Amino acid sequence: MGFVGLVLLGIAAHAADDRSPLAGDAKAAKAGEYQFRINCALCHGLGAHGGGRGPDLTRAVKKHTHSDAEMFQVISNGIPGTAMPANGTNGQGVGMTDKEIWQIIAYIRSQEVKAPAKAVGNASHGKDLFYGDANCSLCHMIEGKGGRVGPELTGVGGSRTREAIIDSVRNPSRRLAWGLTEATKEFPQEYESVTVVTAEGKEIKGVTLNEDSFSVQIMDTSEQIHLLEKDKLRSFQKSRQSAMPVYGADLLSDKDLEDIVAYLTSVGAK
Repeated sequence: MGFVGLVLLGIAAHAADDRSPLAGDAKAAKAGEYQFRINCALCHGLGAHGGGRGPDLTRAVKKHTHSDAEMFQVISNGIPGTAMPANGTNGQGVGMTDKEIWQIIAYIRSQEVKAPAKAVGNASHGKDLFYGDANCSLCHMIEGKGGRVGPELTGVGGSRTREAIIDSVRNPSRRLAWGLTEATKEFPQEYESVTVVTAEGKEIKGVTLNEDSFSVQIMDTSEQIHLLEKDKLRSFQKSRQSAMPVYGADLLSDKDLEDIVAYLTSVGAK
């Protein structure tokens, strides 16, 4: 019997163990990179560094898995209540064999980076800034506390890299977040800004929550929700300019931003 046959026969036994049958196999990791691009990169980003919906998998400490066997189960069965689908049900790829899943795990392990010896940023001070002088909570919510105009940030520290979070604060329009109410859709709309003028001449500015060919649902800057029929509007303009202001170093120092990121990371790791 060849190596592939032995691997497949050993799947059940290995599922009870911590380590993958392909642990440390460079060829398996290379094959896993190809499978990852097809099946996983849409959410987890190229290089497994995290995307709009999927967490950064290069971190040695992961929120939902610790062992290879746990990772195998998550990839196979998904995570109920999250955007992580079961194998073969996400519309990307055609479903993977057990061996291909182990190859992906080998690839993810090859991409992991060690945690810094010393934590970066002061999470306690970052929390004070988030709900205080930095005004983050006016638009963003964490664990049910804060505003709703901007994306909810409870899980962002576990799904995006430190560098990505910093960039989204310094350059908020570079990459818009996924829409507030559509995170579980296969291709959710982005958090676009919109300005409309109603038939009565009233101007409404905010973000789009839902939209179809005939209507649009908007949350304005006061968190009021408007459901409008498009053919009754005087004007309807979308913009990829984020409603979030640009936080340059003159408004938010590098140290304070590091502290806020440390806070978000501590919450996202729960």
